[in-house]
Amino acid sequence: MSEVLEQEIESKKSLNFIEQIVESDLCAGKNGGRLQTRFPPEPNGYLHIGHAKAICMDFGIAEKYDGVCNLRFDDTNPAKEDVEYVDAIREDIEWLGFKWGDVYYASDYFDQLYEFAERLILEGHAYIDEQSAEEIAKQKGTPTTPGINSPYRDRPAEESLDLFRRMNAGEFEEGAMILRAKIDMAHSNMHFRDPIIYRIIKHPHHRTGHKWHVYPMYDFAHGQSDYFEGVTHSICTLEFEVHRPLYDYFIDLLKPADSEYRPRQFEFNRLNLTYTMMSKRKLLQLVQEGLVSGWDDPRMPTICGFRRRGYTPTSIRSFIDKIGYTKYDGIIDVALLEHSIREDLNRHALRGSAVLDPVKLVITNYPEDKAEAMDFLNNPEDESAGHHQITFRRELFIEREDFMEDAPKKYFRMTPGQEVRLKSAYIVKCTGCKKDAEGNVVEVYAEYDPQTLSGMPEANRKVKGTIHWVSCADSVEAEVRLYDRLFTDEDPSAVKDKTLAELINPESLKVLTHCRIEPFLAEAKLGESYQFQRIGYFCLDKDSTPERPVFNRTVGLKDTWKKVNK
Repeated sequence: MSEVLEQEIESKKSLNFIEQIVESDLCAGKNGGRLQTRFPPEPNGYLHIGHAKAICMDFGIAEKYDGVCNLRFDDTNPAKEDVEYVDAIREDIEWLGFKWGDVYYASDYFDQLYEFAERLILEGHAYIDEQSAEEIAKQKGTPTTPGINSPYRDRPAEESLDLFRRMNAGEFEEGAMILRAKIDMAHSNMHFRDPIIYRIIKHPHHRTGHKWHVYPMYDFAHGQSDYFEGVTHSICTLEFEVHRPLYDYFIDLLKPADSEYRPRQFEFNRLNLTYTMMSKRKLLQLVQEGLVSGWDDPRMPTICGFRRRGYTPTSIRSFIDKIGYTKYDGIIDVALLEHSIREDLNRHALRGSAVLDPVKLVITNYPEDKAEAMDFLNNPEDESAGHHQITFRRELFIEREDFMEDAPKKYFRMTPGQEVRLKSAYIVKCTGCKKDAEGNVVEVYAEYDPQTLSGMPEANRKVKGTIHWVSCADSVEAEVRLYDRLFTDEDPSAVKDKTLAELINPESLKVLTHCRIEPFLAEAKLGESYQFQRIGYFCLDKDSTPERPVFNRTVGLKDTWKKVNK
């Protein structure tokens, strides 16, 4: 077998099922060899990591096969929509690295959809129902028992048409009547049992103002908007699989009989993550109840929350690529997402020294007036990143947990009588400590060996522990926010006997206010990532000021969650 053929077979094996469908359609010349997708968010909230999976599919597949993906806002419910969300959605898509062809709105097609609804009424495919929502629900039946016809089902088309026009003129109140498709109240698919296709909403629309008083339902607007735009592959998540026959039903009524073109709907599994909630309603509740600081709280699964926490577009796209697309739902361990950001930041993040819980270390035999500039690699994984210098002096800060007065046998950090290396500097031997009246350690003492600096005769002397440090005189005070998983339960959505507030992980945010960072980190810029050596990956927060830097922990160096939980 030739090498080229082997590569082609391997490439085919690695295609997901949607890519296989697209390749097959393009080879067959369907839709004139065109590929057109769309990403259709509702502008009623901020996008979350689940939407990122859909974005990567819709935009990614169009990019891969030289097609086009348009952005279409499904703005069919003005009571819940806002321009703020429209702008945020655009920003998130661009941040992920995708470009849309055109921007459309479902409201672009309100005239066409309204005309189509009138046509359905005149052709006997729709009627006005004046029953309450409760009465309609009672008549729906169950998956195993047929529904009951509405008493208004056979009202004359002219009467329904007149009422529909008066609904739109604003003559009736919300809930007084609705327009239903007239299909089959005994159909095995519950969505075919005379679904609602228009309802009254007396709320100004963010684009059309007070022009409309009736608005189409998603199932009615979705497929028709695809058709008006020329979409070839309408890709949704699995919960819309049962809606697909209705999607096709309305397309069949809309398109001319002799037209070969029709959009087709395909479904893939949605993203479910452990320790995470994706429900927009629940996320809104978190914000409204003040359980988080806002939509971009770094604990939120929103794209803007991940961005503020320090996640990169590369890490999110890499994660989505790893989990793939299938036809069955499952739950993905959030540790895989955390692994993706660690992997990316390990390659690109600049290294620096920060001490989060400082205690003073005095090198008693180091001259008081001496200062040395020590070389520090910016990134051992990337030689081109260069290096910077950190100042070494007699008085330093180290992590409080890096000193123990009575240490167990396998404690290799600072303890009386034991040698330890100070990162990028000397080997020192601890000689003791000083405590306050309550018994808290306030100073640690050590002596340095001047022959142990890099290039000196004793530089390669074996010591088991290395700790990081910053100079007392040169370091800058900073606030550090340690973020962790927002919920303590692996599947918080499945917990029924707790309030949302009770589900929150009390350790999901710790704010440390007296941390010390080296001057290199004090010059950090928004959007850049840094590794605080031996601690984790961090980024500058938008709350920072030149006088007081604020850093967010993106992720620790290792996954400690499982160990802590055990």
